[in-house]
Amino acid sequence: MTEYKRKMRVKNGITRYSSRRERISESFLTKKLAGAKSYDRIAGYFSSSILEVAGEAIEGVAGTVRIVCNSDVSAEDVKTAAAAEAAQHREWCAARPEEKYAGGKERLEKLYRLLKSGKLAVKVVPNDVFGLIHGKAGVITLPDGSRTSFMGSVNETYAAWKLNYELMWEDDSDEAVAWVQEEFDYFWNHPAACELSRFVVEDINRISKRKVTPVEEWKKNPEPAEVAVESPVYRQEIGMWEHQKNFVETVFHDHKSHGARYVLADQVGLGKTIQLAMSASLMALLGDKPILILVPKTLIYQWQEEMNTLLSLPSAIWLGKCWQDENGVVYPETNDIRKCPRRIGIVSQGIIVNGREEYRQQLLSESYECVIVDEAHRARRTNLGEGKEDKNPQPNNLMRFLLDVSAKTKSMLLATATPVQMYPIEAWDLLNILSQKDDSVLGSRYSLWRTQRKRTLDLVTGKEKPDMTETGLKEQEEWLRNPLPPKRESLQDFGRIRDFLSMSDAEFTVMPEPFSRMMENLPMRDRVRRILRNGFIEHHNPFIRHIVRRTRDFLEKTGQLPKIEVILHGEDDKEAIPLYSYLQDAYDLAGAFCESLGKRMQGGGFIKTMLLKRMGSTMLAGKNTAEKMMAWGKVSGALDLDEDDDDEEVMPAELHGQDLTDDEKGILEKLVQILEGHMEDDPKYDRLLKVLIEDGYAEKGCIIFSQYFDSINWIAERLSNDENFRDERIGLYAGGNKSGIYEGGIFQRVSKDTLKQMVRQHQIRILTGTDAASEGLNLQTLGSLINLDLPWNPTRLEQRKGRIQRIGQINPEVHIYNMRYKGSVEDKVHAILSKRLKEIADMFGQLPDVLSDVWIQVALNNEEEARKIIGNIPQKHPFELRYTEHTTKHIDWETCATVLENTDKMRVLTQGWKVGTRKS
Repeated sequence: MTEYKRKMRVKNGITRYSSRRERISESFLTKKLAGAKSYDRIAGYFSSSILEVAGEAIEGVAGTVRIVCNSDVSAEDVKTAAAAEAAQHREWCAARPEEKYAGGKERLEKLYRLLKSGKLAVKVVPNDVFGLIHGKAGVITLPDGSRTSFMGSVNETYAAWKLNYELMWEDDSDEAVAWVQEEFDYFWNHPAACELSRFVVEDINRISKRKVTPVEEWKKNPEPAEVAVESPVYRQEIGMWEHQKNFVETVFHDHKSHGARYVLADQVGLGKTIQLAMSASLMALLGDKPILILVPKTLIYQWQEEMNTLLSLPSAIWLGKCWQDENGVVYPETNDIRKCPRRIGIVSQGIIVNGREEYRQQLLSESYECVIVDEAHRARRTNLGEGKEDKNPQPNNLMRFLLDVSAKTKSMLLATATPVQMYPIEAWDLLNILSQKDDSVLGSRYSLWRTQRKRTLDLVTGKEKPDMTETGLKEQEEWLRNPLPPKRESLQDFGRIRDFLSMSDAEFTVMPEPFSRMMENLPMRDRVRRILRNGFIEHHNPFIRHIVRRTRDFLEKTGQLPKIEVILHGEDDKEAIPLYSYLQDAYDLAGAFCESLGKRMQGGGFIKTMLLKRMGSTMLAGKNTAEKMMAWGKVSGALDLDEDDDDEEVMPAELHGQDLTDDEKGILEKLVQILEGHMEDDPKYDRLLKVLIEDGYAEKGCIIFSQYFDSINWIAERLSNDENFRDERIGLYAGGNKSGIYEGGIFQRVSKDTLKQMVRQHQIRILTGTDAASEGLNLQTLGSLINLDLPWNPTRLEQRKGRIQRIGQINPEVHIYNMRYKGSVEDKVHAILSKRLKEIADMFGQLPDVLSDVWIQVALNNEEEARKIIGNIPQKHPFELRYTEHTTKHIDWETCATVLENTDKMRVLTQGWKVGTRKS
């Protein structure tokens, strides 16, 4: 460099750098950092590529290198540590670092060491606090203790220091150093600045060791983590909870050995679907047989969407005459349901209950890797009742099919939040389904667990205490040997017994002769007797072993989930919403109509009460329903319902071909006439405004639920036209392609995925939705919920609550407001149930579906029958939730560095069923 240029470069204590004239990385960065005592840096977006430039120099800094950088997380995201962690998790993964840094593993290893040692400390500042941090500056404390500062366009990346055209000024004056240091300290100590996520740090280490393996190689020693760790639930969401991983690990272990047979009875909101779907993906990759998933009709699309979005798991749903895959591709119509184009097929339970016998027989002609059944409590015996436990079950259609298909599958998983609705035998029936041609559940066909059903239930529920006399212990040996518990329940006890008898993990029945020979061995005899005296039947029965039940309260108390308090509002009698006189007249007319239908119909309770049910949502929903009913004419089958609605009832046979009576038509005409002039006067909207504004629900972020699309669409549109929310985006989340955004009264259709993203990024704080939003939607950024109506299926309320009471919620408590009209069916049921509602929920973990009959009976003015249904619910849960005894251990999937090759994985999962090649 000429003397002239050197003078131009250094002037008045300021040194100017231009990458056009020299390599700034060499002339400044590595030179200044060599032996430096510390380095504070305001950067834009931090990148590990800086280590390519100054890795050794940074490692050589005696003190700490501190970097403040931009982040796309928002100020809302950093209100709590959990929310900040989740936001950085998603931001990091969205950049696809496993691809971005595929060629820089050595650099990532070095970065991880620096971060873990504390040599390198990084804080991120949300963009929406200061906007993008375009100011790039830093302070370096040199080996002799003097300090220098610099600022310019250079970002903390390889491209900035090595490739880009950059300008930078260095100023070592005290004033300049103090000025830059003050700027750095401001950002570093700002309340919105948060430390680099622990997940990001550990993922840097994981990616530095990342190895991709084909499916066939994975099969030699298959690990669930290798399939899970780069699935969307880990990269786009925040991963899986410990209780979920434990279930998947248990299922997969059993499937590899002899087949997995479980009832997954977790409380609503604890993620049953993801546990089942992850299990399905592992089994589909390991074996070559089909996987059949049976769900209620209303859940088939939801299951397919969740598997695709959370696990990138392809599947096909049966539409009645053809299959449709995860991309929406509809395959040609076929008379053979077995021609499924994907390894995983999702079929409506309606096909089994009301469908063609031909399809049922085709499904039973296959053999399966696994059969999964959601809402499995719908498979029931028809001869339920006290004292009928030892009678052979008279199964309904679904239960009969499951008993048959159970013998055709290696593994079977039944999901229900209420394995016991009313009677303990219901739990035994579910285990009996699992046990077909499988001795691991209830033992062989001669076991006492099968043949002495009432005694089994009495012992397990504690009604009968085990006999500890010599005779009683001798009998208990029969309960022990058939089935013999697996090793994992106690290596010291059952493991020793199995080793003594040379039993494999896939064997469960000990024949009488070898068991007798074992009991001649005194040490083994003492061991068996000790097991029996220590409460074998209480602690090692099939119900605990094969019914996996976790409640939120249990997981929170044991530290497996963070505590999120739910504060309920609207429960007081004074908070019921009074109807204006003309609306009360309309509601009374709806009641009269339902009463008229009820007098000339048998059964069909949902149809008879449908008008009252919808009037209980909004007056608009009542008017629309009345108009549809007026157009019935000759009743041919089903009422044309909104596709979001959960009413699957068809018209009762006795109304086929009949007109409504003149009186019934007259009632409907009067009702519509009253409501048409008062659509803007629904008092629910006034109460909704008060709750959103005065009670602060809008400020907290709120999801508003209704069962019906017309109700929730009306609310969304009115809110967007309201002066309080005219400048606000109001989200509408619904089934089909009806989702979108209202803004200033104008509706714009957007996808459900876009809505989810906007809620997550705090661009929408009020979201309205049908029950299509009550499953599989994570709304941790919203702190409140309003139930515009109260569904007659109690499970729906739990599913709605689960959208905000979930991990990552930024509030330690969430608020829920339940709305109901004064004097409505919902209000009357609330009055009847209020004394027992909490104890029933506490006892069963949630309200059993059988309580939906209470609403129907009240709507039909049969309050006495409603009280009888409630009275029949046990005062004490028959199993006292003993199956919460399942222990949860920590399972580390997050740091797994070996992953499946994605193209190969999709090749396997997109193979269809091989019709006619299966044998049982």
